[in-house]
Formats: sequence, C-alpha cells, structure tokens
Amino acid sequence: MQFDRLLQSHRALVVWGAAAGPLVACAVLGLFRPDVANTNAALGLVLLIVAAASTGIRAAGPAAALSSAVWFDFFLTEPYNRFAVTKRADIETAVLLLLVGLAVSEIALWGRRQQARASREQGYLVGVVSTAATVGAGRTSVPTLIDHVSRQLVDVLQIDACRFDHGSRPILAELHDDASVIYDGRPLDVSRSGLPTDTEIALLIRSGGMVRGRFLLVSTSRVVRPTREQLRVAVALANTVGPALVPPDGAAPGRTRSPT
Repeated sequence: MQFDRLLQSHRALVVWGAAAGPLVACAVLGLFRPDVANTNAALGLVLLIVAAASTGIRAAGPAAALSSAVWFDFFLTEPYNRFAVTKRADIETAVLLLLVGLAVSEIALWGRRQQARASREQGYLVGVVSTAATVGAGRTSVPTLIDHVSRQLVDVLQIDACRFDHGSRPILAELHDDASVIYDGRPLDVSRSGLPTDTEIALLIRSGGMVRGRFLLVSTSRVVRPTREQLRVAVALANTVGPALVPPDGAAPGRTRSPT
C-alpha cells in the first residue's frame, strides 16, 4: 500500500519512466541486432509495458506501449535509425506492440479496481461483524453504539452525515432492507441517479420484526452512487443497533429506548 501511494504521488515521474524504459531497451538491443530476433525484442518490450501498466497509473501503460512501438521502429527495423518501416512483418509487430500495450493497461487497471473493491467489501463486513460482536457483548452504551454506527454509515456510503432519529414523520426517501431506495413512492436507480440530494434518506432500524428507530442519511453536497453491496452493508449495520434499542421489560411494545 505504501509503495502504491508512493507511485501515485509521483505520477508524472512514473509516466516519464514508462516512456523512457523502451527507449533505453531498444537502444541497447540495437547494439546487438544480428544476435537478437525482432520477435524476442518485441516480447521483451511487452514485459516493460506490463510493468508500466502494473503501476496502476492509467497513462503509464499507453506511454510505454507508444514508446515501444516508436523505438522498435527506429532501432530494430530496417532502415535502421530512421522512423520508417519497410517490411510488413515489422509494421505488424509495431502495431501489435501498441495494441497489446493498451489492452494490458486496461486489464491491469480493471484488476486493481476489482482488488480495491474486494478489499473495501471485506472492510465493510469486518465492520458489521465487529459491531454485532460489540452489541452482543454489551460492552458499550447505546449512544456510543449509535455514534459508532453513524460514522460507519457515512464511511460506507460516502455521504455527508448521518443521525439517529426516533420520529415517524414522513421522509421523502427510504432505504429498504432489500437495499432498494424508494424516492417519493417510486424505486430509484441509485447506480444511475445517485442518492437523493434534496432530502434525508430514512434507514429503518429493525429488531424482532419491529422498527426500533431510524438513521437519517444526508447526501446534499454531491451526488454519490453507492453499489448495491454498499447499500446492503448499510442495512446490516443499521440492524446491528436494533437489539440495543429493544425496550426493557414492561415497556410499551414498538417503542424505542432513548439513546441518551
């Protein structure tokens, strides 16, 4: 992770290095043209392109691919030391270097995104499990638990704020247990439209088949588009608070215990 952050903090340097690598490699290989087949040289350049793409910087892979195609033409194809290609096979090799480089770059970026997504989802699940364990052990007060889950909901959904509410006044938007969002009585496609920015979003807290309270989610400063998995995690987090809000024996059914 620290290495990735270091690369991201020096993006321009990484891109320039990705472009310079094939230049150096082709110049060196040019000194041994009789002993190095162009196909082997091309494979070596592909390795440099893969290395550049693996940095996770989008421009690095294409920079290495373009540099490889250009300097392969200049140093390793006839006429040498000129930007001209006369053989069809060499033209095809140069074009393939460019195409392979672009494809490898996109594949590497896709893989990094998938890895980051899996890491985030694992972190979300760890948060749910740890919160549930805290509730089960009774190691924290209700206000502390609510504050903790509120912060987790803000982090998971990337929203502005979250607060607990006992009330039952109508809210224009609701996040349901099945991770669907209803806005003004109609299903909302969050992946396309994002969470509503003109109203709070009610996330009900349930336990024992009853509503024990709700979190009001606020996302007014910008449009956020949490995935369905993030919405499901949010619902699970909210429901971990439910058992702590079950009223003590003798309290009227359906009422919630005050978090203060």
